[in-house]
Amino acid sequence: MKPVVIIPALNPDEKLIALVGKLRGEDLDVVVVNDGSREECWGIFNALEWRHQCDVLVHPENRGKGAALKTGIRYAWASYPDSCGFVTADADGQHSAEDIAKVAAALEANPGCLVMGARDFGGGEVPFKSRWGNRITAAVFRLSTGLRCPDTQTGLRGIPRGHAEACLAIPGDRFEYEMNMLMQFAKDDIPMVQVPIETIYLEDNKSTHFNSVRDSARIYLNILRYSLASVSSAVIDLTLFTMLTALFGVTSSGILASTVLARTTSGAVNFALNRNWVFRSGSSRRAELAKYFTLFAGQMLTSWVLVAGLSSLLPHPAIVKAITDTGLFFLSYQIQKRYIFHNERKDTASDEKIFVKTV
Repeated sequence: MKPVVIIPALNPDEKLIALVGKLRGEDLDVVVVNDGSREECWGIFNALEWRHQCDVLVHPENRGKGAALKTGIRYAWASYPDSCGFVTADADGQHSAEDIAKVAAALEANPGCLVMGARDFGGGEVPFKSRWGNRITAAVFRLSTGLRCPDTQTGLRGIPRGHAEACLAIPGDRFEYEMNMLMQFAKDDIPMVQVPIETIYLEDNKSTHFNSVRDSARIYLNILRYSLASVSSAVIDLTLFTMLTALFGVTSSGILASTVLARTTSGAVNFALNRNWVFRSGSSRRAELAKYFTLFAGQMLTSWVLVAGLSSLLPHPAIVKAITDTGLFFLSYQIQKRYIFHNERKDTASDEKIFVKTV
């Protein structure tokens, strides 16, 4: 069966009525989530419900795009048990009915994949902040996951039905939810399919509810926390290493002793910061400590081998160590996120109401 289209809406205009009408003409079921819109918009939602037989769910107050998407997924999961999944789309006119149908068809053809509607940001019609915001996010995503995703900020996505519970367990209630979803799917090795879609920005993207500063900070928060924790530990590590090499010398044995002592101290600090502040893990401390120590030992050995082997190329081994540990930084993030501080998914709130619907 075809996927269900889920559209979170905050203060929409008549364009949403036209969009839903076209989607219904494509024989697609549509769920719209009214995320606390103004009273003057109620006529639009009534038209969707009565004119186009669209399911309209209501948040009495604005809870954010992420919360609205979760409400829509929860409802569609329970109400359309034969659907192959869900297609999420925006209500502000950035996604055409034709492109939504393309993503729906791609999801039907690839029921185990995350389908991404990818825009082309090379055109002159793309606002400056949107073009560079996406480039920065795409670069951060690639550094964090090793995967290429040219449009990380697209709201047009096809989500397999089998991953509904995972989507409901992903944290975030506002715009950061979509990035968290992308990171979680990458972490779980879910294949990604890119579908080219039209790049539409109406009136320089005037209708968007995205706050460039506040919502960008939410999107990058976890990566920034990891970076700050790693930088703090690196400063401790490099400072101690420099002091200890002055004491023990720059022979292979001296570098080994300096590396072990400096890394042991900085590693203890890094473990505490990552467990309690970055990943906020609730798993067994003993199991995490054992896995972290394995990574720690391997990383320390790699650092020593590379620094000892390359120290003759630069005037001071601390410079080689700084370069080497920068590369190990990105590898370590992925290993810690995927295999060490990996929270078990919580049950999807069994006491939570399946949906809220008004007629």
